[in-house]
Amino acid sequence: MSGEAKPMQPADVTRLVAERLNAGDAAGVAALYEPHAVLAYPADRPVTGRDAIQALYQQLVDAGVKFGSEAPLPTVRFEDLALTSTRSADNAGVRVQVLRRQPDGSWLRIIDRPEAPGA
Repeated sequence: MSGEAKPMQPADVTRLVAERLNAGDAAGVAALYEPHAVLAYPADRPVTGRDAIQALYQQLVDAGVKFGSEAPLPTVRFEDLALTSTRSADNAGVRVQVLRRQPDGSWLRIIDRPEAPGA
C-alpha cells in the first residue's frame, strides 16, 4: 500500500474499497485486506488470501461493477479488532466486516461478508 492512503479508522476501509474498485484498482482493494483474510462473496463460496481476493475484485472491475456510497453503521471495537457494517443501498440487508489494527495504527479487513440478508 505504499503511496496509497492508509485507513487510519475502521470506517475508512469501506470508503477506500469503493473508491479503489470504482477506479478499477483491484490490487489496491486487495491491499485493504490482511494477507490471509477471508472474503465471503458470494456467501456460500468464500475465498482466502489477498491473491484470491484480488482476482475476485478484478472480475468485478472487468464486469464494470461500481460501488455506491453507503452510510456506515456504528463501529464496534474490542482492543485491536473492529466490526464495521453498512446497510445496503436497497435496504435489503447489511454488509459486515471484521478488521484488525495493524502495528502502524492502520486497519485491514480480516473477514468480509458483503451480503447478508436483512432481518
